Amino acid sequence: MGEIGKFIRGNGLQKKDFTDSGVGCIHYGQIYTHYGTFATETKSFVSLQLADKLLKINPGNLVIACTSENVEDVGKAVAWLGNVDIVTGGHSVVFRHNQHPKYIAYFFQTDYFFSQKKKYAYGAKVIDIRTDDLAKILIPVPPLELQEKIVAILDRFETLVNDLTIGLPAEIAAVKEQYEYYRNKLLTFKQRA
Repeated sequence: MGEIGKFIRGNGLQKKDFTDSGVGCIHYGQIYTHYGTFATETKSFVSLQLADKLLKINPGNLVIACTSENVEDVGKAVAWLGNVDIVTGGHSVVFRHNQHPKYIAYFFQTDYFFSQKKKYAYGAKVIDIRTDDLAKILIPVPPLELQEKIVAILDRFETLVNDLTIGLPAEIAAVKEQYEYYRNKLLTFKQRA
């Protein structure tokens, strides 16, 4: 991943810094508790004065939780698709790249990504992953046109899963299983020797 973008670690930002309005921010804990694959609005805000000291997230960047209480949540990512810059703090990493943001965000949800990040996650009570190690993770990088097609397919599945609020649990589970299957299939490519 280090060949297609740059990982930058955040600094500062605690929950006590949140304000009712101001500059939008994504706190690392919100990545695995509040956000999905992408976001266009933030749940939290900080003052303009504090925002000037924090790491900027530009539209199209990914925000990644690099600290968690478990291996499943460390490395979770959200693509920022809002129209303005926002900020993040410590325990978060911003990934700046020139690929399709949702394609990269979907990749972070695959079994292929999970198996790689597991090798780099460390800690007992608190699990961390370093930016240098995230840069070592292999990612398939098809042309942008193909990335857009893959994203369109996965978006349809994600919408279907999210819309299934009423229905038999077995139907919901079947659609989720199908979605995970196709997400992993579409975002895993054979490595060249």
